[in-house]
Amino acid sequence: MPMTNTAAPTLRQDARTIGLIGLAHGSSHFFHMLLPPLFPFLIQEFGYSYSELGLLLSVFFVISGTGQAMAGFLVDKVGARPVLFAALASFVAAGVVAGTAGGYGGLVVAAVLAGLGNAPFHPVDFTILNKRVSPGRLGHGFSVHGISGNLGWATAPVFMAGIATATGSWRMACLAGAALALLVLAVMVWNRDALDDSQGSWAHQAHKGAASAAPEHPMAFLKLPAVWLCFSFFFWSTCSLSAIQSFAAPSLQRMYDIPLSITTMVVTGYMLCGALGMVIGGFLVGRVERLEKTISICLLASAALLALVGLGVLPGMVALVVAALAGMGIGIAGPSRDMLIKRAAPPGATGRVYGTVYSGLDLGFSLAAPVFGAMLDAQMNGSIFYGSALALVLGVVSAGFVGMGVAARRVQMA
Repeated sequence: MPMTNTAAPTLRQDARTIGLIGLAHGSSHFFHMLLPPLFPFLIQEFGYSYSELGLLLSVFFVISGTGQAMAGFLVDKVGARPVLFAALASFVAAGVVAGTAGGYGGLVVAAVLAGLGNAPFHPVDFTILNKRVSPGRLGHGFSVHGISGNLGWATAPVFMAGIATATGSWRMACLAGAALALLVLAVMVWNRDALDDSQGSWAHQAHKGAASAAPEHPMAFLKLPAVWLCFSFFFWSTCSLSAIQSFAAPSLQRMYDIPLSITTMVVTGYMLCGALGMVIGGFLVGRVERLEKTISICLLASAALLALVGLGVLPGMVALVVAALAGMGIGIAGPSRDMLIKRAAPPGATGRVYGTVYSGLDLGFSLAAPVFGAMLDAQMNGSIFYGSALALVLGVVSAGFVGMGVAARRVQMA
């Protein structure tokens, strides 16, 4: 039964929408990792360096970041649901192209298609969540959204490397990824009524005085300092994440002389700890007024753990555990981060704001991947963790300024 503008959504409706968006978001994060778990296989077959493979990630995230900013406008104009379907179809194409690639050019095309698919997800997801989920459950919706992303990241290395190892073919792993995206697309189409953002109410956003307010220019939100501070926060936090996702495993292999088959699990552990942290963060976000404090404490704790791993003084398996535990602090901060952006976004511009802010994520990945890849080529193994920790500290500075700006605006409106 479609949700109307006057009827409050039931728990079942909210849970269904949140679950579907979680599944979709998990698939987008899975496709961030379509190629990185296969880097050792690609090096073995084609002889590429980590710097060259890092450029594939740059292509993915440049396309995704550019497209994400534009996708926010598209979502606000035509709706989130059709854009979501098109994005998942692009993932299917990316997996097929990667699985049939004959060299670097084919892998670049696959990265472009995956980037196009990834571009709309944050404006799509947050538009649907903000319009269809009741205010009391929105924090948990943000939490599930973040958890599913981490689970997508955690699943991809095991899924891709596992299939490549079991079948002896990295191409088969890519084609299996395409089949997975096709299955997710089928689930979304089957449950399309729960994703219809045209039926949303925006009831959780203040309408007082909205009817009499003069309409703003579509680009007016770009004047808000909070938007660019959020962009900066995503840039730095993603630079940190890029180092761990793509290069922590080979770095730990070299530093601690542990087989790559074991160190690869650090990414899965990091993401699972992040998912657990997001469960905790989902409860904290409704109980803490100054969200930037939660973000700062958690990210600084994670930075300290990563710096400790970079020192190279821990026993090998302990280092893996400590690196994985760093993901928990980032996870706890996740729902607070998303709610902080919501507070900074003007009503009616959710797609545009999330599209712009989350493009900082793509820019961070695109620039960080080749930099950290070059560090690894230069045998600067500990610097992978030092650089990741430093980026988190810089993200804390951005989050602090965002929180101060939101607090000042609330005082003015009081």
